[in-house]
Amino acid sequence: MQRIANLIVLKDNKVLLLKKPRRNWYVAPGGKMEAGESIYNSAIREFKEETNTIPVNPHLKGVYTMVILGEQEDKNEWMLFTFVAHDVKGIPFKFTNEGILEWHPVEDLAHLPMAEGDRTNLQFAVSGKGIQYGTFVYTKDFDLIQEEIQASTEEE
Repeated sequence: MQRIANLIVLKDNKVLLLKKPRRNWYVAPGGKMEAGESIYNSAIREFKEETNTIPVNPHLKGVYTMVILGEQEDKNEWMLFTFVAHDVKGIPFKFTNEGILEWHPVEDLAHLPMAEGDRTNLQFAVSGKGIQYGTFVYTKDFDLIQEEIQASTEEE
């Protein structure tokens, strides 16, 4: 099972998103974890590689199972760990090998083109309390066919 870590920055009511050229969908910067790497270190490393900036005080906001159904019950499955930070050090790239970095008002998360599971997860990351857990099941064409979400918050 592949492990992915991503990180969204929320600053001044805007979020930093990466527009991927393949589908012109928006994502939070991130990518595959390396062998033996912690989810925290992976999220920071991937974010730095894709943005040229360092996230300030990132923290975990979501843990997800992503499933893509293929032909004859084939499945591609991976785990996604989503982090949020509220500032960055440095100036982000405009263009990267992965796509175009853009700041968007947080409200744009509701309608920008992206995978529906990403929309759920990123909206929670920037506005939800606690940590969200979920499973998203997609067709091979990335149509969401099932979503199961739970959240937890710490009692004070």
